[in-house]
Parts: sequence; C-alpha cells; structure tokens
Amino acid sequence: MNTRVAVMSIIVEDDGAVEALNAILHDDRGYIIGRMGIPYRARGINIVCIAIDAPQDEISALAGKIGNIRGVTVKTAYSNIKDEN
Repeated sequence: MNTRVAVMSIIVEDDGAVEALNAILHDDRGYIIGRMGIPYRARGINIVCIAIDAPQDEISALAGKIGNIRGVTVKTAYSNIKDEN
C-alpha cells in the first residue's frame, strides 16, 4: 500500500462545527500520526493541525469531508516522500 505523509491545517470559525470535525477525525484515527489544537480566543477561532500517513485517496477524502463542514477551512500539504511498500 503506497502512503504519503501530509499535514492538514484546519481553521474552525464556527464552534458548532467542532463536534462534526472531531467525529470525522475519530473515524480516521488509524492514519493520524499526531494532532495539535490551538484555541485562539482573541479571534474566536480554533486552529487544528493534523499529521497523517495514509494513501493519497484517504488523505483527499478526509480533506474533502472536513472541507464540507460549514464554518471550517482546510488546507493540505504533502511531503515528496512516498512509501514504496
């Protein structure tokens, strides 16, 4: 299975979206290497960063699911390293 390492930066502008985001991340927890959440109270947003090692299709699907949550923005950056196994 070819996998890629990527990071996702997620900005949550609507507190009502947090539960949906957490549910999606929980479903894909097997691929998540690490997660960091930062509440930025001065701006009323939450910033979440995810490190993931997964097949390209899984990463894209996860980003799509997250991006479809109202009040959430997601951007993904990929490493150039691919797992050749």
